[in-house]
Amino acid sequence: MAEPSVIEALHCLRVAITIFDSDERIVFVNEHFNHLFCSMPPRAELIGLTYTDLIHLEISGGEIADPLLLADIDGFVASRRAQLLDGEIQPRDLALADGRVIEIKARRKPGGGWIAMWSDVTGARHVLGRLQSAIALSADAFAFFGRNDELVLCNDEYAEIHGARAPDDLIGQNFRNLVSRQALRGLVQFDDSADAWIERRLELHGVPAGAMTVEMASGDAYLMRDRATEDGGRVIVLTDITEHHRIEKALAEQTRTLDKTRRALAKSKAQSSRQATYLADLTQKLGQASAEVDSTKTTLLRTMSHELKTPLNAIIGFSDFLQSMADRIAPDQLREYAGLIHQGGKNLLRLINEILDLTKISAGRYELCPTTVDISLLLWGAKEAFAAPAQTKNIVIDAACCPLGLCANADENALTSIVHQLVENAVTFTQDGGTVRLSASRDGNTVRICVSDNGPGVAGEDLERILRPFEQGGRGTADHSAGTGLGLTLVKALCELHGGSLTVESAAGEGFTATVALSATM
Repeated sequence: MAEPSVIEALHCLRVAITIFDSDERIVFVNEHFNHLFCSMPPRAELIGLTYTDLIHLEISGGEIADPLLLADIDGFVASRRAQLLDGEIQPRDLALADGRVIEIKARRKPGGGWIAMWSDVTGARHVLGRLQSAIALSADAFAFFGRNDELVLCNDEYAEIHGARAPDDLIGQNFRNLVSRQALRGLVQFDDSADAWIERRLELHGVPAGAMTVEMASGDAYLMRDRATEDGGRVIVLTDITEHHRIEKALAEQTRTLDKTRRALAKSKAQSSRQATYLADLTQKLGQASAEVDSTKTTLLRTMSHELKTPLNAIIGFSDFLQSMADRIAPDQLREYAGLIHQGGKNLLRLINEILDLTKISAGRYELCPTTVDISLLLWGAKEAFAAPAQTKNIVIDAACCPLGLCANADENALTSIVHQLVENAVTFTQDGGTVRLSASRDGNTVRICVSDNGPGVAGEDLERILRPFEQGGRGTADHSAGTGLGLTLVKALCELHGGSLTVESAAGEGFTATVALSATM
């Protein structure tokens, strides 16, 4: 057995560690294992059990989520044991009944036996799900390739262009194989040969960024953009330009026939006349459509244009600079630019997540997973999460009024988003040297969570307006006018989705207070 200091270090990890001997029997379990699996006996009672015994304890304790797996318990156990016995390198996800996802990694020890590491990857899987949702909403074809040039993620449009029924039929395939399959199956058009087209496509795939027009056998045309990512992968976007491509080809044909016979010239003029009529009709229809756009869409375009362009310009600008100056840039400056690119990406992801969440709520497709949430732990967690930005402004986050044992019935991820949004607002909008107070209390069957600051505040007549989408305070020091105006709207929508409410109190120069009311756990 390892030295006491090593054992103590294993107990301090925020991942679960289990060590098995060559007979698959447990010889060590760290303390975090019982945190992941609350239904399990204390870790000391697990010593000596086999991996099969451990799996049966998961099943009997109601930890496993998918009833289809439980319909064949022996098959489920065998598939789990295969990760140890067959020496699988790839980690495996285990879906739990409470909505969490646990990633299991297993490695064989040189002297016999195995070490298994269990990590809660619920948040990472949710982020991936939101990215997949964003891609699915796009009219373009998207694909992401990893460092090994294998397809990691794509949408239905990309799968259809490559002759597949669904994205899962392509995931894991090498880029060269996908391109070769596309050309050799006659899905694309080319002037010379399939091999020559494949080589041109692979050559473009090897440069930092490039674009080309891809004509399909069906007659459709796409503008294909292929760009390297910071982590060594590639992102590919194909935009449908069929109509534009057809018009360009028609104009080119007209240009070639200008010097031919009068009959050809007359025919060309007739075609031009028809096209002019078509374009005029199209222009008229576009004008009518533009006139019918409501004020909400107009506000969205006006507001999001700046919010999207700012981080995108930073990402593209600093990326191009790094590419052009890679041999001459200093390490400190490289880290600074990489940080700016990373922050721009985070801002874009947050904006997309807010829009997706509001869209799901509006469409009635945002699903809650209510559970018992410890409010004090949630508020203390928020204090730790924003300790660094608060310290840079010499702001004190006071969480002394958070009584232990106070619980609410809510979706933990949604409630965490609510609290973090309010705390982030408070830290952002509070002046240097100010104070942000976090508190919670119970009033009958209602739990109230309060986040307040002593910043510049918002004028009373603006309080109702700032809860609407894309509305900002715009008074006083203008601190509360920062951002896109979606944060408080999303918080209010999530509160009401829980059957609760959000109230705000403020006056110019007198700070800002936000109170969330939710149902208490009986």
